[in-house]
Amino acid sequence: MTRRKTVAVIGGGVSGLAAAKAFDERGHRVIGFERSHDFGGVWELSRSYPDVQTQSPKDLYRYTDLPMPEDYPEWPKGPQVHAYLHSYAAKHNLARLFQLNTDVVSMDRRTDGKPGWTLTLEAAGRRWTRDFDFVAVCTGQFSDKNIISHPGQEEFEAEGGQVMHSSEYTDSALAKDKNIVVLGGSKSATDIVVNAVRNGAKSVTLVYREPVWRVPYFVGGINFKRLLYMRAQEQQFNGWSPSPLARVVQTLFKPLIWANFRGLEALLKFQLKLKKWDMVPDAPIEKDASCSLPIVTPGLFEGFEDGTIKPIKGTIERYEDGNAVLTTGSRIPCDLSILAVGWKLGVPYLAQDYLDKLIEPDGQYRVYRLAVNPDLPDMGFVGFNSSFCTILSAEMIANWLVRYADGQLSKQPSDAEMRKNIDDMLMWRREERPAAKVYGGLCSAPFHFRHFDELLADMGARTKKRANPLAEQFSYPNAEAYGAFLASTPQYSAG
Repeated sequence: MTRRKTVAVIGGGVSGLAAAKAFDERGHRVIGFERSHDFGGVWELSRSYPDVQTQSPKDLYRYTDLPMPEDYPEWPKGPQVHAYLHSYAAKHNLARLFQLNTDVVSMDRRTDGKPGWTLTLEAAGRRWTRDFDFVAVCTGQFSDKNIISHPGQEEFEAEGGQVMHSSEYTDSALAKDKNIVVLGGSKSATDIVVNAVRNGAKSVTLVYREPVWRVPYFVGGINFKRLLYMRAQEQQFNGWSPSPLARVVQTLFKPLIWANFRGLEALLKFQLKLKKWDMVPDAPIEKDASCSLPIVTPGLFEGFEDGTIKPIKGTIERYEDGNAVLTTGSRIPCDLSILAVGWKLGVPYLAQDYLDKLIEPDGQYRVYRLAVNPDLPDMGFVGFNSSFCTILSAEMIANWLVRYADGQLSKQPSDAEMRKNIDDMLMWRREERPAAKVYGGLCSAPFHFRHFDELLADMGARTKKRANPLAEQFSYPNAEAYGAFLASTPQYSAG
C-alpha cells in the first residue's frame, strides 16, 4: 500500500480523463482543472471546426473499457467523439473530480519543504493557490493556438476581410459566397477546404509549403488500419536502440523493406494522382512517417479534379486590396483567410527555470517514456505521447504514470537510467530519425507497439501480447486486449 496523494490533473480532454480515472481508482485524491466550460479538449464543440472527424478508425480511437457505439461510423465526427468522452466520464463518475472554467496560472515547487507543487489557479476573477503532492499535465499537443500574422492584415480586416485560426472556423455559414484561402497542409486545412466548397464558397484555395505523404482512409480499397497499423509494418522502420538480432534482420530484409515502401508510394501516387498535382513529396515515406502524417479528407482530390479547390505551393506574403499575395507572386482573391498553422506545444504556466530543464534549445523535450523528467520530480505528462491511437496511448501512459508516482513500477527507473535513456532517445531523433522530432519529439508513431511494450514491461504485465501470434504481428492494436494486459499488472492501492 502506498501513501494517498493529492493529485492535480491539468486538462479535461482525452488525456485528463484517462489520468483522473487512473489516479482515482488507485485511491488518490484527484482534483482536475479544465479551463473551458466542458470536457473534451479539442473535441469540445466550441473548439471544433465543422465536419471534423477522427483520423483513426473508431476501434483504435477508444479507451480500453468502453467501445464507441456500434452505430458510429468508422471515422466518427466531432460531436460523436465529444459524446463518447462524456459517456466515459459518466461511466467512471469523473465529473465529481473536476473544476471547470478554472485556469492554471502558474506552477512552482512547494515552499513548505514537502515534495510536490503549488498551483496558482484562477476562476471567475478570483485567484488562489493550492498545494499538490503530484501534478499530471494533460493539456496535450493542441492546447494553445499558434498565432501568426502577415503584412497588410490590419488594413485587410479594416476593409471587411477576416483572418482566423482554423479552430475558430466553427460555423460553415462563414464560407458562403466568400473567396476562401486556407494556409496549411494538415488534415484540419484539407477538412476546411472541403467543407467550404460544400457550403457555397465562391472560391477555395489551399496554400501549402511542401507536399507531404497523405494516406487515404482506404488504400487500394483496403482500410488503412489493416495495412499500416501492424507490428510487422512498424518493424520495418528504423527504431531506437535496435538489438543485434534486429540489425541482422533489417540487413537481410533490406531489399524487401525497400520494395514494400516503394510499392506503397507507387500506390499512393497512382490512387491520389500526386504527380498531376505536383504533390509528390521529396522524402521517402519511411523517413517521413510520424504523427504529422495526415489522412486524406474525402472530397479533397475530387475538389482538385473538378476545380472547386485550387492547390498552390507557397505561403502568404501579405494581404493587399482584398487579395492574399503569395510568395509565388500569385494574387488570390480573399475574403476569409483561415490559418491552419497548428498549435504551440508547451507548459506556459511552468517557470522558465523548469522549462529550461525540460526543453532543449532545439525544442526537443527531455522526457523518459514520453512522460517524466528526472529534474522535475512529482509531475508527469499524459497525452504528450502523440500517436495514431491517441486515446489508447493516453490511457497507457496514465496507468504507467500512477505506478511511477507511487514507486510501484516493476522496473522503477533510477535517475541515471532515465538520463541515459533520454540522451539516447534525443540522439536517435536527431541523427537516426529526424521525422520523430515533430511535436517536440513527443511522438510515438509509427512505433505504437514498441512504445506500449516498454510501458507494459515497466509495469510488470504478465501478458503483453495476444495469444494469436498472427493477430499480434499482422493486426492493429486492440484496445480491449491492452485492457487485459493492464489488468495483468500487479495490483495495489493508495491508503
